[in-house]
Amino acid sequence: MIIHRAYMDTLKREKASSLVLEASSLVLEPSSLMLEGSEMLEETKPSRQMDCEEISGEESSSSNDESQFPPASKVLLIVVAIYLAAFLVALDQTIIGVAIPKITDQFKSLSDIGWYGSAYFLTSTALQPSYGRIYKLFSVKWSFLAAVTIFEIGSLVCGVAPSSTVFIVGRAIAGVGVGGIFSGALVIISRTVPLAKRPLVFGIYGLVWGLASILGPLLGGAFTDRLSWRWCFYINLPVGGISIAVIIWILHIPHGTNASGIPWWRRIGELDLVGASLLIPAIICLILALQWGGNTYPWRNSRIIGLFVGFGVMAILFVTSQIYLESNSARSGTKDGRSGKATLPPWILMQRSMCSAAIFAFFFSGGFFLLVYYLPIFFQCAKGSSALTSGLQVLPFMLATVISSVSVGILVTAIGYYTPFLIASSALVAIGAGLITLYDVDISTGKWIGYQIVLGMGTGAGLQVPMTAVQTVLKPEDIPVGTAAITFFQTLGGAIFIAVGQSVFQNGLTAAIHDHAPGIDPSVIIRAGATDLRSTLATLGQLDMLQGVIESYVEGLRNTYRLSLALLMVAFVAACFLEWRSVKASGKSDDQDDSTVVSS
Repeated sequence: MIIHRAYMDTLKREKASSLVLEASSLVLEPSSLMLEGSEMLEETKPSRQMDCEEISGEESSSSNDESQFPPASKVLLIVVAIYLAAFLVALDQTIIGVAIPKITDQFKSLSDIGWYGSAYFLTSTALQPSYGRIYKLFSVKWSFLAAVTIFEIGSLVCGVAPSSTVFIVGRAIAGVGVGGIFSGALVIISRTVPLAKRPLVFGIYGLVWGLASILGPLLGGAFTDRLSWRWCFYINLPVGGISIAVIIWILHIPHGTNASGIPWWRRIGELDLVGASLLIPAIICLILALQWGGNTYPWRNSRIIGLFVGFGVMAILFVTSQIYLESNSARSGTKDGRSGKATLPPWILMQRSMCSAAIFAFFFSGGFFLLVYYLPIFFQCAKGSSALTSGLQVLPFMLATVISSVSVGILVTAIGYYTPFLIASSALVAIGAGLITLYDVDISTGKWIGYQIVLGMGTGAGLQVPMTAVQTVLKPEDIPVGTAAITFFQTLGGAIFIAVGQSVFQNGLTAAIHDHAPGIDPSVIIRAGATDLRSTLATLGQLDMLQGVIESYVEGLRNTYRLSLALLMVAFVAACFLEWRSVKASGKSDDQDDSTVVSS
């Protein structure tokens, strides 16, 4: 702590020269409004002589000063527009689960399931930090519109895809747009909603997300059974069109003052293109290695080893570039020694809550999305359900998630403290994931419903509390960097562990077929897909092996659920290290010393 204070005292003597956009919260999507008067949100710059504690106290107070935010009528329109965009992406992320078996049947591509999720998360993860810089330097409105448009193009490509490869490309393009939608939402929320009320906004957002999550499997099942799985992606076009129209008509957020008067070519130079050019291929190498290892190629294959080496080298170079940018700014006398130019500044993870939230988001996201992708497959394979029926069968999970998300948002708004809710919810979601591993072919209806309810009741807090923590412990001008960092780790967790889950599932399925259905070629079952097992075995004249193949499928899925359990247990441990801070605090809290080091 003494070292930190000495370091901060040194930095405070440097010339201050920075002024940054406020931004804010996670997984929301803006499509918002800001007519006249959005410039009212300009921050008051603290004096160079003020102590770190004084600065932190003033800025925490200003975050709750409602006079600095638009009136309630405008905020209402803003958040409604944001919820519309949130609905769009939530629908896209949940509608695909029940359609995957039909997609793999048509393309004969069961081995590509992991890519349908990983390609999406890969691009949104790799570009997420860069979007934070884009929204800081360019028009929020037009940057966001560009992101929504890219997402729409990706959805269209998926809808018309003639092959699994083109479908994966479409998912990757959609992911590029999603990364920008997330970041734009954070900027808008922080500029329009006081800190003390943000947990409630997040809670209602959780309700919207949950409703989309409920409708996603139902619509996906209905489209897949009655029309075509392609309509799961065509539906994004009109919804996205409405969002774009509302944004063009209503939203007005000016450039940040630090971008005013800067030529566009200089702004491009501020985007840390070197960092982005290192981060993106590093993540691609990692995902490819995890996706191919043990499936397409043995783990000892030179391609897999080369990919891991490539990831390691580029990751080291990326970290080095980020450290250099920050240390160079300290030498040149920039405020707080931070250039604001790094894609993922190292100092951001030195703060206790930021570090805990990043680790939590990484593992929680991985565990959560594994269940979203692999629960419908259980019902369509083990229970012989249609796509629509399997959508209904995961409703207990989705409904419980909605209820818990709204409840936690209301409670945090009323009480102020968010950490106890995250710890309790993390324990509950781990218990729920453990119960899901007990799924088998003969499980009773009461059990599979009850297990999903336990799982969902623990999920709500994990989707929103990390962003509440970021906005509580960081200064307003550091919120864009903090939220981009947490979003990065969240999407990275989804990208990595969906790929790992695919490998775990496929390896488990192959091993189980040798035990439960000897004489069946595992590659034939993998190519057939979950919903074509019966017709495939009938064609082979081996329908008597159906029960053994179903048992093998369930065993492979159970291995994937166990992976989800392990990830959620790590997330629980990370949640326990979050600071106990209140969104209502107007000054220094008991733990302020830790956060002051990074917040000032």
